[in-house]
Amino acid sequence: MKLKSAVFAVFMAVFMCLPVFSITKAESERLLQLAEDNSAFYETDFSGNYTVVQEKPGEGKNITEAVLYRRDKSGKWTILITGPVKEKGKGYLQYDDNIWFYDPADNRFTFTSAKDKFQNTNANNSDFTPQHYARDYSIKSFEEVKLGNMDCVLFELTAKVENVTYPILKIWVTKDDGLVRKKEDYSLSGQKLRTTGVPSYQIVKTANRTYSVPESMVIQDNLRGKKIGGKLQYEKTQITIKNISFEKVSDTVYTKPYLEKMGSK
Repeated sequence: MKLKSAVFAVFMAVFMCLPVFSITKAESERLLQLAEDNSAFYETDFSGNYTVVQEKPGEGKNITEAVLYRRDKSGKWTILITGPVKEKGKGYLQYDDNIWFYDPADNRFTFTSAKDKFQNTNANNSDFTPQHYARDYSIKSFEEVKLGNMDCVLFELTAKVENVTYPILKIWVTKDDGLVRKKEDYSLSGQKLRTTGVPSYQIVKTANRTYSVPESMVIQDNLRGKKIGGKLQYEKTQITIKNISFEKVSDTVYTKPYLEKMGSK
């Protein structure tokens, strides 16, 4: 009897340690696809005013103002820098899978990439574009977790294509609406590089669809920091999005001549 009780106790201890999944693999795949779909606007153009605040420990803050235009169905986007004055007129343009940076000081376009830093902040150019979680990544693992008071599924994703900004991601996706609330970016060796939090979304309704767009995002660079008062503080970039529109934008906005024209003003 004692032996049976001991075996039963061991069995129960092992059982209690096993993960319990109430979400199936198929459901997790659908949720990941929803998270990707929520980051894109394929039915319409998109535009918005972006305020990008870069904070370096001990060095204060730098603020960049910009307008972003996206036409996701064609893979095109344009960013026009509107402030500060010394940066005004600079811009970025993507078309035909190429990204160009324009500097009106010498009226020259130079090639850049999705992985490059935006205006020397902790944000990448790819942070302003659709996030292809389901298309470009495979699900290594998933589990239901709490993020604050939100019910989420935590995904660990590994890249299945080469042209991604980060080869490994961890993302926290809310179960009810498929919105990414937190993201961690990792190197191939498993080193954590960045942590992004999305505390709130703004809901925008159009005639065809309801869109969820972040109100703000906070990006922490886990490699760049400084000790202040004996405590390590990391560089952070906060992106705030306002004046969202889903009205059609002129085709000329997604061209080099448009950036040249705006840079000359």
